[in-house]
Amino acid sequence: MANILVVDDELGIRDLLSEILNDEGHQVELAENAAQARAARLVGAPDLVLLDIWMPDTDGVSLLKEWSASGLLTMPVIMMSGHATIDTAVEATRIGALAFLEKPITMQKLIKSVEQGLARKPRELTRPLQVAPSARQSSLGASAFVGGSLTHEVNTSGNLAVQSNDNVPWSNLQSFDLNQPLRDARDAFEKAYFEFHLVQEGGSMTRVAEKTGLERTHLYRKLKQLGVDLSKGKRSNS
Repeated sequence: MANILVVDDELGIRDLLSEILNDEGHQVELAENAAQARAARLVGAPDLVLLDIWMPDTDGVSLLKEWSASGLLTMPVIMMSGHATIDTAVEATRIGALAFLEKPITMQKLIKSVEQGLARKPRELTRPLQVAPSARQSSLGASAFVGGSLTHEVNTSGNLAVQSNDNVPWSNLQSFDLNQPLRDARDAFEKAYFEFHLVQEGGSMTRVAEKTGLERTHLYRKLKQLGVDLSKGKRSNS
């Protein structure tokens, strides 16, 4: 049993997550804003935090930065949002968030993410990215976990390298040029993201749609737009 702090300004979300986690045998503490979350963090030192990004007083990313800067980010934090962009999710993981859950959150995704978060040992929690201070040192600035399944590294020339931590064929290093326009960089990242999940799910569009939170029609349109090879996952698992 773990002590889990749920931070969300929506009463319905807090109640739903609390019910699911209680049924899984966890002890749950609730906070509806950053002020209550700060107090709960100082008093209880939770084993894991589910943190909403959009809140009325202080947003979740700002609170995450605050905990990181003050040395209080010693527990896994899973971010939640129904409207966040990929840029927001990447920023949160850069700061130290372990994973990102898109609302509406299914029970399966919640339980899996919580299990992965609780399986992390304290030394596996990441620190904010820093640029290497000297060219004589390693060119890698730092690393961070993305969604609990990827590691990314940024070097001083602006290249982002992403590698899967899971034991799947996709785990060959993927590289992205951060010097290109934002839209092009986002498209490259999204293409790698969907290719990763296609491999993980053996090419099953139904499971990929469920895992990524997209409708099948929207997913097909997105993959076609990005130029994703739909047979990639099936070939990798054959």
